[in-house]
Amino acid sequence: MMKYGILEEVLVLLIVSVVAVAAFRRFRMPAILAYLFSGVLVGPYGLGWIPDSADTRLLAEFGVVFLLFTVGLEFSFPQLLAMKKVVFGLGSAQVGVTTLVAGFTAWLFGMSPEGALVTGGVLAMSSTAIVIKQLTEQLELGSRHGTLSIGILLFQDVAVIPFLILIPALAGTADVTVAQEVIWTLAKGVMVVLGMIAVGHWLLRPLFHEIALSRSSELFTLTALLFTLAASWVTHFAGLSLALGAFLAGMLLGETEFRHQVEATIRPFRDVLLGLFFVTIGMLLDIQHLPHVLYWALVLVASLILFKIFSITALCLLMGFDKGIAMRTGVVLAQGGEFGFALLSLALTATLIDAEAGQIILAALIISMAVAPLLIHLNGAVVKRFFSDTYLRQREQLLHDVELHARDLSEHTIICGYGRIGQNVARFLERENIPYLALDLDPVRVRDARAAGEQVYFGDATHREMLEAAGLYRARAIVVSFEDIYATIKILQQVRRMSPELPILVRTRDDTNLERLQAAGATEVVPETLEASLMLSSHLLLLLGIPVARVLRQIKGVRDDRYQIMRQYFRGTDEGSDEEATAFKERLQTVTLAAGAAAVGKRVGDLHLEELGVLITALKRSGIRGELPQPEVELRIGDALILYGAPEDLRAAETRLLRG
Repeated sequence: MMKYGILEEVLVLLIVSVVAVAAFRRFRMPAILAYLFSGVLVGPYGLGWIPDSADTRLLAEFGVVFLLFTVGLEFSFPQLLAMKKVVFGLGSAQVGVTTLVAGFTAWLFGMSPEGALVTGGVLAMSSTAIVIKQLTEQLELGSRHGTLSIGILLFQDVAVIPFLILIPALAGTADVTVAQEVIWTLAKGVMVVLGMIAVGHWLLRPLFHEIALSRSSELFTLTALLFTLAASWVTHFAGLSLALGAFLAGMLLGETEFRHQVEATIRPFRDVLLGLFFVTIGMLLDIQHLPHVLYWALVLVASLILFKIFSITALCLLMGFDKGIAMRTGVVLAQGGEFGFALLSLALTATLIDAEAGQIILAALIISMAVAPLLIHLNGAVVKRFFSDTYLRQREQLLHDVELHARDLSEHTIICGYGRIGQNVARFLERENIPYLALDLDPVRVRDARAAGEQVYFGDATHREMLEAAGLYRARAIVVSFEDIYATIKILQQVRRMSPELPILVRTRDDTNLERLQAAGATEVVPETLEASLMLSSHLLLLLGIPVARVLRQIKGVRDDRYQIMRQYFRGTDEGSDEEATAFKERLQTVTLAAGAAAVGKRVGDLHLEELGVLITALKRSGIRGELPQPEVELRIGDALILYGAPEDLRAAETRLLRG
């Protein structure tokens, strides 16, 4: 085996990882598999270039730290509460059932009770990275089975935390019983968590506010790194894992207005260290010993996939979901996950799982994640094979709902994507009394917008049948307002086959895919950044006394020339750094007043929501929507208030409306 210093080891790992990731990307395979392959290749059981040393294990541990930190950043109590049925009901049932069944089976095969419990937790996890990436590419992230999958993955993320506390306890000294060690560790965990939450509540927001006022990106980055590593040190000092402190740090920062900027700052460190973590996991796989454990690894892979499909399907059915949606969710989550690797690595270090069993579990996790993209890609085909009648009936119901509301529309505009841009377009159409129908795949957005009386429906605009149901042949124009380039091109191709002359307006962030979208059939492509420059320039010229006709002629010339003059510029180092992370923070939210809500019987003016920085933009009552309700309007049961403000202000306003 070759001998290297730490610098040479990192250099070799980076070189091999760059080549592997580039090759795997070319075949549209997840980067995680490339990192695992790199570790297998250069590790002590492969070419032997890098030993399994304390240095590489330290890099792996820091990778887990930053992974848990970013999970904490994305951890949202309001999101958990909004999806509480799926997250706490379905998610807890999935993790609990899989942990118990897998753990009991491992115990029957001779594993210690402590190791069996951890093994059950390892196998209960699924890959958040692979699932979200694949569902996004397939335009299924906002579908019903996509929403269920995300809910279960959210609980799996939460379930990692108890295991991070339990593993050091289960590997405790022999001077005390396991039960005593677990109780003491859990008590320390609770004290540390409460202490950090208290410190974060009183110190964190003022600290980062002062740092942000300095407008120094270096200071902001250093402070974020300091807080992350300091929190990890605190939990490590208390006898807990480094990753637990990182998760708590991320969770505390995620509740502040600096969340997006912190995430953008930490992401480069996380991606590099997390990649190295997966490399070190690959280094643990003994490919020379693999033929001796391959049979049991394949048995475990098959058992894991089949059990997860069956158990998740059954649990979804018990909770009242349709058969097709239940099985698609099971197929999507039928693999191991990155948190399984993290827990397995900790368990092997703590000797809770012996080397032979560790090799079997490690090989099974890698193989299951290798086949995961194919399984997720085929989830619809699998369900059609088993539940063709149910699946088709659900799809027909969606089409019927859209067709029912579109049958009286003509000369209308179809809006594909009802995010910020789509909603702004709808506002202008409403002012001109031009009918529109919007399609969106975010069930929460559709629910809130429908509650506010807006014409938006759940549907995938890339499907020909959905466009027909939306009245494409009677439409006057179509607007594609989301950023997904693959979905946009699919829509353009479908519309051009169905209605070659229909005007199609496409919104894009910048000019990166301008020619590609135009070639696919877009009538007009509107890049946000370039249009903002045009508006700013036109206002400036008018203020400088340039005649209106000349200004309009210049703007028309730039657009006719497809923005060529504006696409040639010098790119600086600060482009898109601070402003983009905090832009468009304000949003709309619908709050419906149920019986017992504190605001029922009160007048709009008595709520004083403006003190919270929230504006009531509209009031929907008995299906009728009124803009900007007067202060003397008395609120009733069933009223839907459409609020506008920043996320943290909206949470406070919702609490005031519902609880007082």
